[in-house]
Amino acid sequence: MNLTKFLIGLCLGCLVLIIPLSQFQPDGLDPLRTLAVQLDGRKKPLDTVAKETVAQIHGATTYQPPEGETQDYLSTYLQLWFNTRNWNEEPFILVSYRPLKEAVGLDLDRKQFTFQELMGNGALGALVQQAHQQQINDDDLSRNQREALTVEDRVNLLYQTVGDQQLPIVPHPTDSKGTWVGLATAQQYYDPDAVAPLLAQFAMMQQSLLSHGNHLPLVGQLAIDLKAGLQQLSPTIYPNQAKLAEEVHFNHFHPFGKAWQLYALALGAMLLSLRWPVYWSALGLFTAGIAVQSYGFFLRMQIAGRPPVTNMYESVVWVGFGIAAIALMFELISRRRYYLLVAAPLAVVCLVLADSLPAVLDPSISPLVPVLRDNFWLSIHVPTIALSYASFALALGLGHLTLGNYLFTPQAKGRIKTLSQLNYQVLQVGVLLLTAGIILGGIWAHFSWGRFWGWDPKETWALIALLCYLAPLHGRLVGWIGDFGLTVASVVSFNGVLMAWYGVNFVLGTGLHSYGFGTGGSELAIASVVGLDLLFVLVTAARHKGWLRWPQTVTQYSPEN
Repeated sequence: MNLTKFLIGLCLGCLVLIIPLSQFQPDGLDPLRTLAVQLDGRKKPLDTVAKETVAQIHGATTYQPPEGETQDYLSTYLQLWFNTRNWNEEPFILVSYRPLKEAVGLDLDRKQFTFQELMGNGALGALVQQAHQQQINDDDLSRNQREALTVEDRVNLLYQTVGDQQLPIVPHPTDSKGTWVGLATAQQYYDPDAVAPLLAQFAMMQQSLLSHGNHLPLVGQLAIDLKAGLQQLSPTIYPNQAKLAEEVHFNHFHPFGKAWQLYALALGAMLLSLRWPVYWSALGLFTAGIAVQSYGFFLRMQIAGRPPVTNMYESVVWVGFGIAAIALMFELISRRRYYLLVAAPLAVVCLVLADSLPAVLDPSISPLVPVLRDNFWLSIHVPTIALSYASFALALGLGHLTLGNYLFTPQAKGRIKTLSQLNYQVLQVGVLLLTAGIILGGIWAHFSWGRFWGWDPKETWALIALLCYLAPLHGRLVGWIGDFGLTVASVVSFNGVLMAWYGVNFVLGTGLHSYGFGTGGSELAIASVVGLDLLFVLVTAARHKGWLRWPQTVTQYSPEN
């Protein structure tokens, strides 16, 4: 009976995977999407180039023109590439950091600006020049300066993309690692008579888009001959069609997006299981979410040729996966429901953030910096650290659930005791993983940088985060604090993890772990959430100590054993 309910949950998960049905229906654009491009140190399909370019400039993979319908990233990119719109006056470039907009006099209520607006902004230009000068002098940059350089990168990328005649789609004739070129300069590799038909095909594609508006199927048909001609120029060098199609499938199947939908459904089913016998169906949905996310990791590793844990986007997705996997492991042991009740929303938050903030959490697959090219250490150190963050995030969720019981149902002694024990177990796993991760990182640093420990900001804050958890765990062991104190610590101590994970990368932006830095994060939003969370802890502590009394009608609950 339980197996049947579990399989029902898995089947419901499969339904989520096949919606919408259009993802499996041919639209005639595959020759266009799988057109190979050598860019950013690797060969990838035009579909990926389009997705990454639009996301990096615009901050989203869709674009809503001032007049017209919302367009997907491929349609938008083709209009950029073939220059079919007046991109000087399109509000397309993302500028989201409010202090920067205040400093250079941009409209605070807008997020996208035109090329002309930004190029004509003298204050922004001066800030960019100042930032470049400080880079030359090897001085640390302010947050506004780092954000200004990010805006400059977006402006430059738009300028390079519009009407780009040098997009490297022509393969090197003999060298698999040789430099590809654009059609306009292909004659340096090939006979003009061989290149002329390709130039004609490209011109026909551009004219078709200009004449027929956004009629992509016609452009896709013309791309068949262009792609066939490029393959014939260098058949042994041109990438395998199956490899290109696999990456396009990854882009369109969107496994991490489907995974958070499954986790959300599992959360709903788990809530229903508190009243109705659908526990095993909820477990099946949750397991389907983990399976889909695992499939997404498999595809991404196949494409990148490395573990998917080398930037903030991948670490956020991996932490979401870790939360779900660790929760499922404990849930199968305890069958208490609490693990999945807190893990599902946390996993959803991680994957939604990764899915909706491409300008902050860059999802593009890029070659590794030299220090990360030792795949052995990369495969054990970074995932271990990220799994420790996942354990502490799960403890954060359990801590909030426990504090909620302390606040609203303090008489439910049995439930509070159970939650405290479950939380304690997860904290132990997190400390074990973080300790192992720090030691492994030190060994890697010894081989890469010649020293085990150097008080780099990332190293320092990882140690601080570990101490934030070690202190209350030892305090509980010797009797200095009880269940309530450890519950508070599981919530408050996560701020150490937040600083080690987010703060070093987006706030400090300094240290040897420079490959993980980013811009675009909102310190104000994070600080507001942390402040509200600490206020919740304070109110709960006041309630627990008897300093704050609740209306009598609220607390009339029977204790749960």
